[in-house]
Amino acid sequence: MDREALKILLDAVAAGRLSADDAAARLRDLPYADLGFAKVDLHRALRAGGAEAVFCPGKTPAQVVAILKTLVVDHVNVLATRADDAIVAAVAAAGLPHAWHPLARLIVARPEPRDGIGLVVVAAAGTGDLPVAEEAAVVGEALGNRVERVIDCGVAGLHRLLAHRELLGEANAIIAVAGMEGALPSVIAGLVDRPVIAVPTSIGYGMSLNGLAALLAMLNSCAPGVSVVNVDNGYGAAHQASQINHLVAKIR
Repeated sequence: MDREALKILLDAVAAGRLSADDAAARLRDLPYADLGFAKVDLHRALRAGGAEAVFCPGKTPAQVVAILKTLVVDHVNVLATRADDAIVAAVAAAGLPHAWHPLARLIVARPEPRDGIGLVVVAAAGTGDLPVAEEAAVVGEALGNRVERVIDCGVAGLHRLLAHRELLGEANAIIAVAGMEGALPSVIAGLVDRPVIAVPTSIGYGMSLNGLAALLAMLNSCAPGVSVVNVDNGYGAAHQASQINHLVAKIR
């Protein structure tokens, strides 16, 4: 249950449209619902601003569907990350309203368009980084942020990045996604006074070590204002950027 759903519930009780017993029945599963194979956190949106997401690898399609069914009762824009074709088919067969984003490998269950606040820019160094960058972008939009994408702007052709300098300077947070040598976040952080969230990807030749080289480069950035998430973790970067963006919007 998120803040808006809780407010609607309490307003209904206050107006006499819903009895206290019925409201208590709606709240009985807080803070979590025990499905046996999973304890689904129904309180997270109230605490952290976003509903619990479903990380699909390691779960059966039936388990993913059961968790989503539980979450969509009182949440919109519920995320299932790293979904495969079997999980997408199971969600569709279950009749769950959803949007499938194949590039991001992401399902948004009970999708609801939102007017995004502020601005988060997602910059992808290369076309090979797009799946991770698009995961970050779609998650950011689902969390209620205005998101702009900058594609194929890696440091091998710096002019491609400089063409977007004005947009980067308008952002409240920037997600920089890069594999190979992972230099993009340092360059961006040296150009603008905005927090940069660096996402190393597993894209690269042999000694990139599945993203370890980019991760270490980003951790050792000499540019201030760079934070780093795990390899290929567009989801985590989007949450951090969303928290910054919403905080800035609230203060303003």
